[in-house]
Amino acid sequence: MIPQTSLPARIHLIGASGRSGAALTRALLARGVEVVPVVRDPAKFTALGLPFAPRTADLARADLTRADGALAEALADATHIVNTAHARHTEALLAAAPKAARLVLLGSTRRFTRFPDDNARALIAAEKAFLASGRQGVLLHPTMIYGADGESNVRRLAALIARLPVLPLPRRGQNLVQPIYQDDVTEALLAALAIPWERPEVLVVAGPEPVTYAELIRAVARATGRRPPPILPVPATLLFAAQPLLRFLPGLPPVGRDEIRRLLEDKAFDITPARARLGFAPRPLDEGLAEMFGRARMPGR
Repeated sequence: MIPQTSLPARIHLIGASGRSGAALTRALLARGVEVVPVVRDPAKFTALGLPFAPRTADLARADLTRADGALAEALADATHIVNTAHARHTEALLAAAPKAARLVLLGSTRRFTRFPDDNARALIAAEKAFLASGRQGVLLHPTMIYGADGESNVRRLAALIARLPVLPLPRRGQNLVQPIYQDDVTEALLAALAIPWERPEVLVVAGPEPVTYAELIRAVARATGRRPPPILPVPATLLFAAQPLLRFLPGLPPVGRDEIRRLLEDKAFDITPARARLGFAPRPLDEGLAEMFGRARMPGR
């Protein structure tokens, strides 16, 4: 755990209403750090019911998609800025943030996909702009995040395991994944805030080791107390053809074409640089899943 004394006294947080933003807000408040949430929709943020500390500043309102000066005004006195909103807004943030402010930005390893879409291209452009800016800070690219309130990746997989007698997968589910627990993303953000960055850096944060998608299925089944369904090898072309029909099957979560395509590539990453730079120590997959589903079964959740 990052000690309070190593953290800045005050943080401007963009994207505080999102999953990673809300988790970071809770962690900062628990450490007595003053948080200035920079949000587009104050009502959405207020609805989160976060336990604000007495020293926490009022909400700063700014829409990252509008060049109306509101973002520069909201960040005028910022010394440390975290952006957990989509990295496509990086150039707007760089233009609005004070030159001396240290930046901690959250991206995604989607940036490395072999099947780039608009999302991936926006992440690549954001990384390029950040590195070219010369600003002090770091851009963190997490892999698939699980365990956050409202997260759908692993929860949808758990729903499929509960509903289907077999799971049809290309490549027999042998593609590699390296999911990261939400609390570990939060710890990485806290560690990044405690570092006096001198130049822009980029780091990948992921689970401790890659596993096959088939192993992920078995791990989710163990955590939910279910028997893992057999994997049915299916060509990706057949899954693409059947995808429009899946939405008509009752009780099944939607599965998009992009999700099927991502089953055709490995998503494994070397986290040695993050371990060295951040003291990053992510928890094993089974431990994170046990905590995630155990917490979901707690009374009142």
